[in-house]
Amino acid sequence: MQKVTLTRRGFGFGLAAFGLTACSTGGTSAPNLVTRSASDLPADLRPTPNAAYDQWVTGFQQRARAAGISQSTLSSALRRTGYLPGVIKRDRNQTEFKRSLEDYLSIAASDQRVQKGRAAYARHQSTLRQLEQTYGVAAEIITAIWGLESFYGDRRGNIPVISSTSTLAFDGRRGAFFEKQLIAALKILQNGDTTVSQMTGSWAGAMGHTQFIPTSYQAFAVDFTGDGRRDIWSDDPTDALASTAAYLAKNGWRRNLGWGEEVIGQASAGQTILEPQKGGPRFAVTPNFRVIKRYNNSDAYAIGVGHLADRIAGAGPLRTPFPPDQNGLVKAQRVELQERLTAKGFDTGGADGVIGPKSTAAIRAFQSSIGQNPTGIPSPQLLVQLR
Repeated sequence: MQKVTLTRRGFGFGLAAFGLTACSTGGTSAPNLVTRSASDLPADLRPTPNAAYDQWVTGFQQRARAAGISQSTLSSALRRTGYLPGVIKRDRNQTEFKRSLEDYLSIAASDQRVQKGRAAYARHQSTLRQLEQTYGVAAEIITAIWGLESFYGDRRGNIPVISSTSTLAFDGRRGAFFEKQLIAALKILQNGDTTVSQMTGSWAGAMGHTQFIPTSYQAFAVDFTGDGRRDIWSDDPTDALASTAAYLAKNGWRRNLGWGEEVIGQASAGQTILEPQKGGPRFAVTPNFRVIKRYNNSDAYAIGVGHLADRIAGAGPLRTPFPPDQNGLVKAQRVELQERLTAKGFDTGGADGVIGPKSTAAIRAFQSSIGQNPTGIPSPQLLVQLR
């Protein structure tokens, strides 16, 4: 099984950072922390009194002024800033998820994400074609990144970025990194690209339709609409999509070159071949595959973007089947297991073939109900019992 370590341009944000917990079905059963309404935020993601944090903010202001942040920007930005204990909790509880490529693609290129992607592609086709012509990046690649990062804008994040980055900078575990993000966020506000109330994102400060951290925004965001603001936060995704295209282009994207393709049969000499999951599909990848990894340094992520892009453009599923998992089940059997558990009243939260915490809990509950040791492990024998 490939170890899938998910990063955000050199910094680990975990699964939620690019939509896999926020947008997946209930099989993975992770909390949705990137909802759209501030009223939906858990209590621990709302400002909490903290005297040490307040003292840190006072000291930080001097460093911010030295970095070119005006007092008026500081005053307006920090007036509504607060310590968010839930951000610290999430930062310290990050886990390296070991997921097979099959599980990853079941979420990243789910039927729902493909269908929604095709609709988004059609709706914004004129803009996407302009971006393709300007930056040389295929329209479906831009759309696929949008789909993985925020489910096509549905889950952009609603946690105040100034609060989240200042909380993490104060905490100190990666204080220098997050203070740099906080300074960058303040410079964005000072430049007038957005307002404090509109500058929201994930718990770790990734923002907008395609989840740029503040320093990446500074380096790559563009004003494609020509309104004087590089607005990646609003309902109009144009600037966000353009910024993603610019990011890829400036990192070496080659025009008129695909990302790669599934290899059927014998590979050609000289091709770069990846087989992330032994016995599963193989992929011949191009230099553009490595450019996608500059957006997120993970083979699984880059394959997810490429495959989702192909599906959005009209291609079918992968042709090579994945082998049985470590418990001896293929995906169709895992889906059936989830469906049968749900039918018996044990909620798996959906049937995507990915055995996550909610499915595991449902298996345990079923096993307990029939007097078995509640291991939570799916198996062919368990499926027979459910039939």
